Amino acid sequence: MKISKIREMSSPELEKELGELKTELFKLKFSLATNGLDNPMKIKEVRRDIAKINTVLTERKIAEAKA
Repeated sequence: MKISKIREMSSPELEKELGELKTELFKLKFSLATNGLDNPMKIKEVRRDIAKINTVLTERKIAEAKA
């Protein structure tokens, strides 16, 4: 997911997307442990997307506190 797309989303949408990505990450890790994955790089992509969303949410909270 591109950072520009993440920045366009509202905070509630980001919170929802974050929950979905965390669930997906859990499923990917579970699948990797039990029977292996076709594309293990998917875990890395999902983790990075989670980090991007957390970064944008933190930036918004800091901006709110300053305002």
